[in-house]
Amino acid sequence: MNIEAIQVQLFQQIKNKTNAASLVDEIAAALNISTDSAYRRIRGEKPVTLEEVYILCSRYQLSLDALLSLKTDAISFQGKFIDPVSFRFEEYIASVLQQVKYMASFKERSMYYLCKDIPLFHHYQFKELAAFKYYFWHKTLLQSPQFVSKKVSLKGYPVELYEAGRKALDVYNQINSYEIWNMESLNGTLRQVEFYHDMQAFQSEDDLLKIYESLESLFTHLETQAELGYKFDSNDPDRKPMARFHMYFNEVVIGDNSILAVLDGSKICFLTHTGFNFIMTRDLPFCENLYSYYQNLMRKSTLISSVSERERSKFFSVLRNRIALRKEKLKVSI
Repeated sequence: MNIEAIQVQLFQQIKNKTNAASLVDEIAAALNISTDSAYRRIRGEKPVTLEEVYILCSRYQLSLDALLSLKTDAISFQGKFIDPVSFRFEEYIASVLQQVKYMASFKERSMYYLCKDIPLFHHYQFKELAAFKYYFWHKTLLQSPQFVSKKVSLKGYPVELYEAGRKALDVYNQINSYEIWNMESLNGTLRQVEFYHDMQAFQSEDDLLKIYESLESLFTHLETQAELGYKFDSNDPDRKPMARFHMYFNEVVIGDNSILAVLDGSKICFLTHTGFNFIMTRDLPFCENLYSYYQNLMRKSTLISSVSERERSKFFSVLRNRIALRKEKLKVSI
């Protein structure tokens, strides 16, 4: 690849990443140059200096190795660790909203999700489930000091957090998704609820029952989306079609909650780690490798959306039966 082609690719990557209304104004501001000078650099008429490349790569968090197609073993990721002491849930949800808004800004947009647990967005289909996850993340994953002795209480869940999560869910519903699930994807949350019940961590058993009911409602919603093959708002009785929903069932592979977005041909990957943190990369070889992995997994999985009614019904029936047993056990003890 010649230098001029690399320079054109640099500005194309910046355009894809920022989705700026005016790339010329964006570059002019970043390099503190005139719009005419920015035009000439974007068109490849004037070479960018090494200092300008450094400024642009730093500002837009681009990998110079990837840009130059250098064959190295290094893979560049971006991310930051969550500090349990200073963590603010509203800021975390805001960052998630920002990411999905960026994805939704592209004409052609698809999300691939390898589900180890219920994807974050689905928690906001029903308030009771979102409330439980809010306490679980704080008490168990983050070990937030103020939640050590606090019991799960649906009344104590901040309404503004649920509304923020619903906004992220609404944008997610506008992105075509390919989601690979297995039984453990949903069993994880059931085990978490059971663990908290055994630890007497609920303010009331009535709240516990409502959480089980919200899980039942979520399973019904997911099954209906799979049957129809598209997403719709859980509060919409008319089930107005939104983005496409491709749901796969894999019996042997346990997911890792990794996400790959394909946006007008470009790819970006998000990897979760230590339960709550995530890192992202645009590294081309890495993203292409992950994309190939997803394609292979989907070929070896059962598509249970739009088709395979028998397999779909079997999958969700197992989950409903497990909840029914837990609910019955709970009612006996009340």
